[in-house]
Amino acid sequence: MSDYYREEDLERFGEIGKYKPELFKKFMDWYNSSLQPGVLSKREKVLIGLAVAHAIQCPYCIDAYTKSCLEEGMSLEHITEAVHVASAIKGGATLIHAIQAHNVVDKMSI
Repeated sequence: MSDYYREEDLERFGEIGKYKPELFKKFMDWYNSSLQPGVLSKREKVLIGLAVAHAIQCPYCIDAYTKSCLEEGMSLEHITEAVHVASAIKGGATLIHAIQAHNVVDKMSI
């Protein structure tokens, strides 16, 4: 059985624009603009990208942003710390949604 996510597919991302090139171009312009240094440096932005990639569990993004972090001079310690932050926030977001269940129980108990 082959892997569902194949590393070489990341290099094929441009193929997404084949049938709607104008929309893909708009996306790429926006995407590339978002990574340009502004108030945040490129280094900070790729670290944020890495954390988000882990939170949304996109293996292609994890590969791409790990490489970007290394290119920006970061170490595995930077990467690991960012992943822990993303994981803690995602865990907290999961826990706070338990209040929804509490609210349902409260309504049903009235």
